Amino acid sequence: MDEELNQAIVEARHLIEKKEFKDCESLLRKLMSEFPDNAVPHNLMGLLYEKKNDHIGAMKHFRAAWALDPTYRPALMNLDNFGQMFADKTFIFGEDTEEPQEKKRKQGRREKGTC
Repeated sequence: MDEELNQAIVEARHLIEKKEFKDCESLLRKLMSEFPDNAVPHNLMGLLYEKKNDHIGAMKHFRAAWALDPTYRPALMNLDNFGQMFADKTFIFGEDTEEPQEKKRKQGRREKGTC
């Protein structure tokens, strides 16, 4: 992946976490323009919209990310997480984010003393 895109992803994640939504949306729109075939900006825009309580907008961007790259697991995981009525709403920012079930299994093994 392009280094410029990687740096922008880190910045977008930081802006989402700080709730600087206008700046983040501007950054993500720029990324979507510069990298029109990349799923990552759409996945992040979906997370931003979900944080802003725009569920329909979020789902549109998760689907766009998945359509651009069906192998990009974060988009599929976010579609699954946010598409269920009683989901845990875990935000999957990128490939480095673990699935919630895997994280729970690891925590359970640590508590039992097995890894």
